[in-house]
Amino acid sequence: MRVLVVDDEVRLADGLRRGLEAEGCAVDVAHDGVDGLWFATEHPYDVIVLDWMMPKMNGWKMLSTLRAADNWTPVLMLTARDTDHDEIEALGTGADDYVTKPFSFAVLMARLRVLARRGAVERPAVLKAGDLHLDPGARTVARDDVAIDLTSREFAVLEYLMRHRDLVVSKVDILRGVWDEAFDGDPNIVEVYIGHLRQKIDRPFGRASIRTVRGAGYRLVSDE
Repeated sequence: MRVLVVDDEVRLADGLRRGLEAEGCAVDVAHDGVDGLWFATEHPYDVIVLDWMMPKMNGWKMLSTLRAADNWTPVLMLTARDTDHDEIEALGTGADDYVTKPFSFAVLMARLRVLARRGAVERPAVLKAGDLHLDPGARTVARDDVAIDLTSREFAVLEYLMRHRDLVVSKVDILRGVWDEAFDGDPNIVEVYIGHLRQKIDRPFGRASIRTVRGAGYRLVSDE
C-alpha cells in the first residue's frame, strides 16, 4: 500500500511514516497543502492521510482541488476538530473517512486498509447530470444555475436517481434506497414523487431527464 501523509505536525507525520513503514507501506510525507497537492497529482497513491489545518493550503482546499481535478484517491481526514459540523464538512468536501486526534494507530491502520480495498472509485461531492447539479452536503439542487426547492423526500429520490445516472432503476430499487425497511405503503408512491420531480426539475426548463422505461422503472439521463 502506497500512502501519502500530509500533516504540518512534523513529529506526528514522522511517527505515522515509521508506523506505516513497519506495516509494509511505502510512505511519502508533506508538511503543507501545497507540497501535498504536488505529491498527490504527480504520484499514484492507494490512500492519502490528510490533516485539516495546515499552512499555505489547508486540507479542505487541497481535497476540493483534487476532487475538482477528478482525482478520487481515497482520503482519510485527520484533525483535532471533532464537532458534528466539522465531520459533515469534511465528508461533504469529498473525504472518505474522518479520524480525530488523538487516535489509535491500530484503528487508523484498519481504516486505511478498508479505504485501499475500496480503491479510487469516483465519489463526487456534487452530483451532476448535464446542467442539473445536486449537492448532498449543502442539500441544494440547481439547474442551469437556477436554484430548485425540493422537499426532503423529493431530494432523496433525486439523489438516488443521480447516483444511478443512466441506469434503469425499478420502483422497488427506489423504495429500498429512499424509504426504510418498515415501509408497507403503496409502491406507487414512487410514481407520485417522480411526477413531483418532473414538475420541478424538468418541465420548467424544457427538459425530460427522468425517463420512464416501460415495465422496468426509471432512468435519469444527462441533457442532450
